[in-house]
Amino acid sequence: MINRATPLLAQIAKAKVLVVGDLVADEYVFGQTERVSREAPVLVVRHEHDEVKLGGAANAAANASALGAQVTAVGVLGKDSRGQALRRGFAQASIDFSGVISGSVQTETKTRVLAGGAGTQRQQMLRVDRGNATPLPAAVRTKLAQALERAIGSCDVVLVSDYGGGVLGDETRDVLRQAWQAGKKVCVDSRYALSAYYGATVCKPNEPELAAVTGLPVDTDAQLLVAGQEALSTLACEVLLVTRGRRGMAVLQKNAPHALIPVWGPRDALDVTGAGDTVNAVFASALATGAKPVDAARLANVAGALVVQKRGTATVSAAELKHAVEATW
Repeated sequence: MINRATPLLAQIAKAKVLVVGDLVADEYVFGQTERVSREAPVLVVRHEHDEVKLGGAANAAANASALGAQVTAVGVLGKDSRGQALRRGFAQASIDFSGVISGSVQTETKTRVLAGGAGTQRQQMLRVDRGNATPLPAAVRTKLAQALERAIGSCDVVLVSDYGGGVLGDETRDVLRQAWQAGKKVCVDSRYALSAYYGATVCKPNEPELAAVTGLPVDTDAQLLVAGQEALSTLACEVLLVTRGRRGMAVLQKNAPHALIPVWGPRDALDVTGAGDTVNAVFASALATGAKPVDAARLANVAGALVVQKRGTATVSAAELKHAVEATW
């Protein structure tokens, strides 16, 4: 693995990765617990500070950029304060966001309240999700498809991060379909609509998503492989990458043996926020260099294990990955 991982990481720095999907503001509100309220049986939290991080598809873009890849993002952001915060985050991460549309929408936001006593680690108490309850306006959907079409020709791989927020609609999926039919590598992570990407290069479900797509159990290795073969056929993808939490990953391909990859490092995660984005970003970036799917998955497996040991939405750098691989193999 060392012999393949080190040059692979160097090649990723030359890769051009296009990320399209739901850009999310991961907002963290930190505070100190003081007392129980007299108004209701709830803790009173004294506000300390806020942070806004790149979440959702934006987190996938940040992870690809942290590896050194040249990253372009396509999506939609509101003109609100959280949208502005994400634009600043893109600039700081050296991500090209010229394909991000400014729309009369609310920026998708996940607000997490973390609090604790003086001198203690802040723990998540509550999460509040905000976003658009209605479909994106037709004009915005058209602009998104046009932005995607402009960006897609010059990239080595397209990473799709579909959280169900409306960015990946019929218009953008039509552009993606034309791209993979023309031979472009398209890696799809879709929480609710994986079947809508019939024919994509790579589909990346987790175990519950695989069970939902196939209607089959995935409780054992044998069951997962049966469900995986069914999904390869049902989705007509070239590669199926299944993330399995504590059980690692599985890679299934049409014309190659399957691979069951055990979890790397500690089995207990500190924080799983955005781990799927990290895995998708590393896998897609490696695939952009021409790496074999199993080698790309092994590298992504290490990256996923590293990122779940970090608190909050986070990235893994090429240096961290290189050190981890060399220390293990």
